[in-house]
This record gives sequence, structure tokens and C-alpha cells, in this order.
Amino acid sequence: MAMRFRILGSGSAGNCAVLRTDQARVLIDAGFTQRKLRQLLHDAGEALEQIDAVFITHEHGDHCAGIEGLKKFPHIKVFANAATARAVQAKVDHKVEWQIFETGSRFHFRDLEIESFHVPHDAQEPVGFTFSHGHEADLFTPRRRIAWLTDLGHAPQHIHERIRDVDVVVVESNHCPRLLEADVKRPWPTKQRISGRHGHLSNQAMCDLLGAVASPRWSQIFLTHLSRDCNSHEAIDKALIDLRARLTCQFNIVASGGGTAVCEL
Repeated sequence: MAMRFRILGSGSAGNCAVLRTDQARVLIDAGFTQRKLRQLLHDAGEALEQIDAVFITHEHGDHCAGIEGLKKFPHIKVFANAATARAVQAKVDHKVEWQIFETGSRFHFRDLEIESFHVPHDAQEPVGFTFSHGHEADLFTPRRRIAWLTDLGHAPQHIHERIRDVDVVVVESNHCPRLLEADVKRPWPTKQRISGRHGHLSNQAMCDLLGAVASPRWSQIFLTHLSRDCNSHEAIDKALIDLRARLTCQFNIVASGGGTAVCEL
């Protein structure tokens, strides 16, 4: 089986994706209640009972709210770095059997190879991931890689290198600066946090990152974590004009609160 990937939900209301291989079904983040996770997985033809592991990027509720409900599923392994594990553990009422990794390390879970890397965000020790499956010279299971990086205020050079040699990039395109500035719901300190170097990528910052790397290997790019109030498909489409002219990959704009169909790598 190829690696199959599907975003179940994206945005400030919750973030979660399911990744499936021959030997593993894993979640990337779990930002919904158990009840909502069950519904989203059911709609995707999956079940929480079938999930083998969860990989947590950081401790904000829209990425880890589902950990509390996983106490009923002790077979599900929960992976995080030590700082994130401590922060999430303080929010739940049961002892999580954490699978701790060191940020920057490379490790395996069944037939997946996972690499974590630091991302600049206002959390304890936030990370992005790359997930790899298959073998370089194998005709039947060629090596495929996906990069997951949401919630970052800017993109240092090491992030450029992490997304260069992948097939699929999942990256946030959180806000349009003009719409953020005009928003009347958010106080000024919140706007400063969102647009700061440890906040969230704007549409233009996303384009700058992808344009600086411009890997010919990319087949699909998923733009995620869109602000419901401070972004729009039209604003993203406008920002993407030059990038679409340069790159041949497919761009997928994931609506705030929405998910995607299955992407097979």
C-alpha cells in the first residue's frame, strides 16, 4: 500500500490528519474532542479503535484537545517531545504513557520513519514533522515523504531544508495582513502575536517560504490553518499568482474548519 494521507480538520477550532500505511494508522495532532474525532474518522472510513499512534506538534488545545479522550484507548501510543508532553500532561486527568522523542531526532514507528524539527511558535517546544515510507529503489513501494508544518511565525533556513526533499508539503497560510489589521474582533496584542515571529505565517510569508525552496519534487501542497475571519480563498489565490506560474505542483486550499479527500503518495 502507498502512504495515504487525509486532513480531517484544520483551523483554530481543531487540527488533525490521519496517515495510513501497510502497517500503521496514525494521527498527526489530535485537536478535537474524542466525540468529534470519532465522527471525523468515521466520515473518512476510519475508526479510533484502529489508530495506532498520535504525533503531537505542540500543546495548544487546537492540536491536543483529543488526548484527554484517548485514555479509553490505551493501545494508542502518544508521541511528543519532553516539553510538550509535560505541558499536555498538565491539562489532562490521567497519566499518559508518553513516547518521548528528542526534537531534531529521527526515529521509526512500524513502517514509518519520522523526523521532527523545531518551528518558531509561542509554545513550549513546538515541532514540525516529516513522515517517510517505502524504499528509494523499490518499484512497488517507492520512498515517499510528507512534511507537516503548521503554527510557525517565520521559517528559518533549517525549515527550508526539511521541506526540500518531500513529495507533499502541508503548511499554514494563516492570515492576510490587510484582513488581520482590519479585524474588529481581535485586540491589538492578539494581532501582534499572530503576526509576530512566533505567531502564524501570513499568505505572503507562506509564498516566500515555498518560493525560496521551489522543489521540483513537490507534487501537492496543502495550505492549512486558515483564519476564518482574517483570510479568504481570494486573498490566498492572489498571493499565489507568481508561485503558481513557477511551480507545477497542485495547490490545495483547506477551508477553515474543513478537511480534504484522501491523498495517495
